[in-house]
Amino acid sequence: MPLSLRGAVFLAALSLLGLLLGCEDQAPKPAAQVTGLPDFSALVEQNAASVVSVTGVRGLPAIGDANGESLSDWYGEFFGDSEVPPQLRGPRLPKENDGSGFVLTADGYIATNAHVIEEARKIFVRLADGRELDARLVGIDGIGDIALLKVDAEGLQPVSLGDSDAVRPGQWAVAIGSPYGFDQTVTAGVISGLGRTLPSEARQPYVPFIQSDVAINPGNSGGPLFNVRGQVIGINAQIFTESGAFNGISFAIPINYVVDVIAQIKRHGKVQRGFLGVEVRDVSRDLAGHLDLSRTYGAEVVGFVSDSPAPESGLRVGDVILEVNGVPIEESADLPRVLGALPPNSEVRLDVHRGVGREKLRVSLSELPPATAEEPPPAVDEIDEPEVVVIETLGLLLRRGDDGEVVIGEIDPEGPAAASGLQVDDVILSIDQHEVETLREAYGILARLAHTRGNELVLFLVRRDGERRYFLPAFTGSPHGPG
Repeated sequence: MPLSLRGAVFLAALSLLGLLLGCEDQAPKPAAQVTGLPDFSALVEQNAASVVSVTGVRGLPAIGDANGESLSDWYGEFFGDSEVPPQLRGPRLPKENDGSGFVLTADGYIATNAHVIEEARKIFVRLADGRELDARLVGIDGIGDIALLKVDAEGLQPVSLGDSDAVRPGQWAVAIGSPYGFDQTVTAGVISGLGRTLPSEARQPYVPFIQSDVAINPGNSGGPLFNVRGQVIGINAQIFTESGAFNGISFAIPINYVVDVIAQIKRHGKVQRGFLGVEVRDVSRDLAGHLDLSRTYGAEVVGFVSDSPAPESGLRVGDVILEVNGVPIEESADLPRVLGALPPNSEVRLDVHRGVGREKLRVSLSELPPATAEEPPPAVDEIDEPEVVVIETLGLLLRRGDDGEVVIGEIDPEGPAAASGLQVDDVILSIDQHEVETLREAYGILARLAHTRGNELVLFLVRRDGERRYFLPAFTGSPHGPG
């Protein structure tokens, strides 16, 4: 090959190499990789003094006095310490709700969960420096599970509030609280999801929960969830669990939502939410295809609540609400959140898909009515004598024995009753210190306890092999919150 030709090839190769190098310089760089874990010690030191423990005293124990006498103390007074059954040794009967909270202002306002101080006759707040203070309940929002407390103290350190609307999945988050009574416990994780609706909490459709994998356990309720800048982005409120303890999924109430609720409590003494009065469900894939929607979104109207604005709004059953005041409704759970964030008497614009086209409606909201309390169980004299009584939350079945007494017919080996020591063929003499002679009486007592006590302990007196014995199983179920 002539020299000149070889030179030309060499120059062409250099030019091509330059082009390739130039393209490489202009190509997008790969995303930065995480090479280490964060250190939250400075964040904790900065905020530890702002986190408090909250105790709501509901009343006296089932057996005991104002000094907190335990069941084993009471039993021992009558039968001697040597006769105290193993099931009665150990923790005192529960009479308190224990949770967490955090200081909002230097003049003593404190935020926590409503369920932490629910039905409390006295509320105590324990500061990080060891001071225990009486707290006054300023206001409560049961639907949002938020309570505002006030204490009289000096030297309080308020938290810094962040913007929960800026939170994104994958970001780090830190919780400080008092799980199981261990004050100032720190746990960390990442944000797992936003705008969650809890399947077990039909009473809370107005809260767009933040989901995280930060470890939350009983006693964390009401405590703060921080971002990496040490700002509060939520109140830890719920856990998804089958055992009652942390199972990798926890939920927090967004702080922007909390701020609005607290402002209303201070201003009105209560929280006012807009109410339309429609019953809705998610749009199915078939319905979206039938309506020629580009995707499955919106809230399909399936009914109306009487004495609400909905029946006179121009809405029809089968309409799909796509927007409220220009805010998209991605799923049916979005509708109560958007409407509930508006004040009563607000006029809203609804973008509705109807038939083959869209309609725009205007309607004035009313105020969300108070939550209807759950129906109490029927009185004992209002039910017939059953053949058997099944108590799923205790894991046992009661039947009539050969001598006409109430006995345990079956027992779930994994349930609370078996865990407490109860056995098949035990004769039930009393429940919660109430004598039991019929299945109807047993049902009435247990139904009332399950309704009023939730997942607390219940005292059984049984006869086994001619001996009288006490046992303390605990109701199980879906607790309102972890703390």
